[in-house]
Amino acid sequence: MCGIVGLFLKSPALAPQLGSHLAGMLDVMTDRGPDSAGFAIYGEPCAGMTKMTLRGSDMAGLPGALSAALGETVLATPRDTHMVLSLPTALEPRARAWLAEHRPDVAITGAGARIELYKEVGRPADIARRFNLAGMAGTHAIGHTRMATESAVTTAGAHPFSTGPDQCLVHNGSLSNHRSLRRRLEPQGIAFSTDNDSEVAAGYLTWRLSEGATLAEALQSSLEDLDGFFTFVVGTETGFAVLRDPIACKPAVMAETDDYVAFGSEYRALAGLPHIATARVFEPEPARVYAWTHAP
Repeated sequence: MCGIVGLFLKSPALAPQLGSHLAGMLDVMTDRGPDSAGFAIYGEPCAGMTKMTLRGSDMAGLPGALSAALGETVLATPRDTHMVLSLPTALEPRARAWLAEHRPDVAITGAGARIELYKEVGRPADIARRFNLAGMAGTHAIGHTRMATESAVTTAGAHPFSTGPDQCLVHNGSLSNHRSLRRRLEPQGIAFSTDNDSEVAAGYLTWRLSEGATLAEALQSSLEDLDGFFTFVVGTETGFAVLRDPIACKPAVMAETDDYVAFGSEYRALAGLPHIATARVFEPEPARVYAWTHAP
């Protein structure tokens, strides 16, 4: 049993409050996932620049060493056990190669023009506080509270999972064919860092998107290729989407107003949102893709 939340803003006026609202939603889902928590938030991009969110220890000297290796200043924003680097997009492959050689102990949790991705072991409210989620702004965000049922409680096993640029996924459920699917995806260039079935689902969507599918099309095809039970909430640079499997045994509720679209595993995760009393509240139908996008 895990908790999923998501918030997609239609109104730019709410952007400064995005992190605060998501932090409250995560806290409410604590009893569905007290072991670990994580979130991805999509902020404003900077032309020609890429954000890389790193997780590790003793990273104080990393930005300077990486800047010297690249011959370009790398900006860094430390947040507890994570650090967000900002560097020219053209240098990202070299930065990844340098990190792999010189700092293999550091994990890249997410990268892209807009995404920042944080996750840790601990109660959701503590995770939100440690990373100052309430102070973050953006256009959309997703979050997850985990109750480990099939694997150990580790930071690597926490959600969201990101396997492509500006892409991430949170999952409540279990996939029965993730090992065979992993064997199909790895020859296509999709890399995995854990044995988690949810990371395979993220990798599947990355592969479909790389083949030219839209987010909605990629999710639709997953209904044929993924076995098991699941509720997915997915983020991309401009998009936000929800999908439940055909049986839909995992709980889910959504709310939509003129200002936002929100998702929660239970209604109480949405109860603190503005104007929720007048929102259109509904349960997403099984095997139906719900997707919203911002203009690029």
